[in-house]
Amino acid sequence: MTEINFEKIEAGVNGYLDAALADEKIDRQSYEMAKKNTSTFLHQWLTDENFVRVSPNVRKGILAAADAGKWEELVNTFRKKMSFGTGGIRGFMANDRESIVRMEKEGLDAPILKGPNTINNVVLLLTSAGVAKFGRDKGFDKIVIGYDSRVRGADFAKAIAEEFLAYGFTVYLFDEACPFPEVTFAIPFVKAQMGILLSASHNDYRYNGYKLCCGNGSQFDPEERTDMYNNYIVKVTSDDIKTLPIGEAPKGRVVWLGGNERLAGVDYLGHEQLLNIHDAYGDQVKHFLLQDTTAKKALNIAFCAYHGAGRKLVPKLLSDIGFEHVNIIHENGLNDLNGLFPSFNSDPGFEQQPDPGDWRAGKVAVDAFIKEYGKAKWDATDVLIGTDPDADRCALTVKVPENQQSVYGGEYTLLPADEAWAVLLWYRLKLDKSIQKEKSFIVLSHTTTDALTLMAKKHGVGVIKTWVGFAALSAAVRDSWNGELIQGVTEGKKDPNQPLTDMVIMESHDMGTGRSYNLGAFEQSNGYALLGNPPKDLFSLGENGHVRDKDGTFAAILLAEIAQWAKDTGTSVFEILDKNIYLDKEIGLFYNHYEPDPIDGEYPGIEGDRQKTAILRRALGYYQIGLAGGLTIGDVPVTKVVMYRTGKYDHVYPPTHDWVFPDEGVRFYFGSEYNHLTVRPSGTGNALRLHIQMHTFDVNEQNLISRKKQLREMAMQIADDIRVKLGALRS
Repeated sequence: MTEINFEKIEAGVNGYLDAALADEKIDRQSYEMAKKNTSTFLHQWLTDENFVRVSPNVRKGILAAADAGKWEELVNTFRKKMSFGTGGIRGFMANDRESIVRMEKEGLDAPILKGPNTINNVVLLLTSAGVAKFGRDKGFDKIVIGYDSRVRGADFAKAIAEEFLAYGFTVYLFDEACPFPEVTFAIPFVKAQMGILLSASHNDYRYNGYKLCCGNGSQFDPEERTDMYNNYIVKVTSDDIKTLPIGEAPKGRVVWLGGNERLAGVDYLGHEQLLNIHDAYGDQVKHFLLQDTTAKKALNIAFCAYHGAGRKLVPKLLSDIGFEHVNIIHENGLNDLNGLFPSFNSDPGFEQQPDPGDWRAGKVAVDAFIKEYGKAKWDATDVLIGTDPDADRCALTVKVPENQQSVYGGEYTLLPADEAWAVLLWYRLKLDKSIQKEKSFIVLSHTTTDALTLMAKKHGVGVIKTWVGFAALSAAVRDSWNGELIQGVTEGKKDPNQPLTDMVIMESHDMGTGRSYNLGAFEQSNGYALLGNPPKDLFSLGENGHVRDKDGTFAAILLAEIAQWAKDTGTSVFEILDKNIYLDKEIGLFYNHYEPDPIDGEYPGIEGDRQKTAILRRALGYYQIGLAGGLTIGDVPVTKVVMYRTGKYDHVYPPTHDWVFPDEGVRFYFGSEYNHLTVRPSGTGNALRLHIQMHTFDVNEQNLISRKKQLREMAMQIADDIRVKLGALRS
């Protein structure tokens, strides 16, 4: 082993930490934890021969960073282990673009700086060893593994597959980048008990992640996830890392998932069995369409995959059901499966994410379309559909009527998911004659538009509100199926004196016995699914239901169908929203506004811990002021404040006498249950979210445009003021 000067490395690390503490860039708690962990983990990673066996250049990358005096980067890489959240792990692959580009060129063992707090082959193999041991003890023997367009995703997936093979699993491995929904569909389809997707969803190019699913395709229940983490993942050592090369695995132990024939240029490593999952998934999606799938359709569609895994599947499904005019944006779509996401800013500190729900991403797509096809073709386009890198999110860009372009700032607008889902629910309630409304319910996260709530109430459909994330949405549906849904919960509690809210349910409306059909699960963050009736067993989809996590591909097809129906009936998606939803006296006009803080990415590293905590402490301070009365935000009086805290991240942010972590946010109400601001922190990253909902029943055809302007201006006024109050100004 190369001689290592640990004294020099420790002195450099401690020097950075001491200076950061003295300059108040970090707090005392972070300082002490980082000082202890960085020393411990650096020593482990520099001396463990098993790590060198897995990644021969791991020491070289660490020592190069030390020789270059990159002490802050070393601290951020070694100060903790990657946080294990509700769906697995997600984080940076490296601290700088140069390192990620080098990994793209040289492979997983490129000599870059990596450690326990970055996504790398060592971390993923350690995590997978814990997951494999958990599964083996449960009697599991099959797993589905996929990956999206992230840098070296195929190599990460292959490495993990070889570990599960070594632990005795049969591995179902996708033969190219795939949408996450195909993974969640494939798990119950092949009767596997677990699934993994290598993806960081809509995050920028620096990130990757490890999404875990159970046997029905949903995320693991909190109890199982806690068991897996505390009793397996935490306890694994480097000795538990095992691998069996795919080419040496017995016949039948590797089944490839893809299309109806093998792909040119892909090495199937001696395993010839290929299961056509693409067509099986497509048949599943078509089952939910309400219009004739054999008819030719005249809708002019633009499609953007944002360099992601939806690039083939979405256009194929659209074509299969008769859409003849689908113009694919090739620059960041079909021809460019690229984890560096070159259409988006990658300058340090200004990294943009390929999120189809971000209006800037919508503009990227429109500009790319016009560049490729011309302005005249864009003018003739009815809708633009976008999916994120793993295609579990979908967004719709629509044309704006001339008389409202002053409200929306131009001739087209990215339709927020809140509005797209409202149109989708309206359409299904109107046209799906199989729905028995007295037996049906929807589920939505508490930051998703209440237009859905009021629409469901109007039609006699039950409503469940949950916390953010499809794990909560799916768990709530399961509880309803099993007759275990907690009733009488308000703002997450039965007893307002209890310190913690329920882990899943915020509240429910008209959810008595007999409601068994979920006709929609909705998230503000561009997530949608339809879970149907109770499944026949624990490892199946719901009867007459789709996958049990969000599915942007599914949503894209459904939204295209709605846009075509609207065109055929002489209207548009935009007009449906106005005339059939916002002008409905039982629903009224909603404006839902969302901003992340920071606008892109997160506050970086250990210094970002202090920034996030400081902002959150100020939010808690305004919560206390709101309790006392007299608080205004954006000149709008606050009439009520509520804290939402489930305690699920108390192991990361332990409560003290003057501090608690409100994992689902702090809500400020403005005179009505439908007018509020929610400041919600991320549990695993240094970021916060601002959710604002404004509403009025006082709307008619004459004042619709002025009311839209009024609600939008009020929301922006609130957003601007809360940022000033919290010290979270837009950069």
